[in-house]
Amino acid sequence: MTDRVTLEIADGIATVGLNRPEKHNALDIPLIQALVDTAKAIKADRSVRAVVLQGNGPSFCSGLDVASAFSSLPKFFKHFATFGVKKRNIFQDVSLCWRELQVPVIGAIHGNCFGGGLQIALGADIRIATPESRLSVMEVKWGLIPDMSGTVLLRELMPIDVAKDLTLTGRIVSGAEAKELGLVTRLSADPQADALALAREIAAKSPDAVAAGKQLLNANWLCGENKALKLERKLQLLMFRSKNQRIAVKAGLAKQAPQFKPRERDY
Repeated sequence: MTDRVTLEIADGIATVGLNRPEKHNALDIPLIQALVDTAKAIKADRSVRAVVLQGNGPSFCSGLDVASAFSSLPKFFKHFATFGVKKRNIFQDVSLCWRELQVPVIGAIHGNCFGGGLQIALGADIRIATPESRLSVMEVKWGLIPDMSGTVLLRELMPIDVAKDLTLTGRIVSGAEAKELGLVTRLSADPQADALALAREIAAKSPDAVAAGKQLLNANWLCGENKALKLERKLQLLMFRSKNQRIAVKAGLAKQAPQFKPRERDY
């Protein structure tokens, strides 16, 4: 990792911190690249069972570092373009890379969570925010549109009219209003501590069932009924064949805490 991102792994939980606190974790190319690289490293480590994604310092992420981006447009646009068979750029990867991990990602939001920072948070499976945190789909302020997978992720959380309201005005909402709108999952006075507690709770479950459950919901949420039911059957058969499912049953019948093995495969 670089100094742009911190990564700590303990007891199966990876804590990832955006690390430009003096800039409220404003996104420049090195920070975006470091986040993508960190997600790749976590994906390759099957000892990890859950991820807490947070911002170090006073904010989760204040969005794009506009001064950095627009002072070197040719270099910036080099990363924006896609070539050949590549279907997305690094700005889209930095949000979707968390969604595509086999383990749940819990975002802990405090301070400002604007623009690209909000879209990164939307890539998490669950978001915990302080009531007074400030969130915004802010791109319209700079004459831009959300282009870091935000529209792909927002459509699972809210009606299109609410998404249009947020996108076309760029207005800032509190964590409390964000909870009402569906942008965040729950509120907390200490989202980092609650995110870690939730990660520990999930990490105590079968890593195969957790991974398959995440992939099942991601794939099925917006697809047709027949396709959804087919994937349910496929993944459940794999669960019945997994060692960790047998461990869960044996421990449950014995009223003991299960001691799960590492995840057997990707789902």
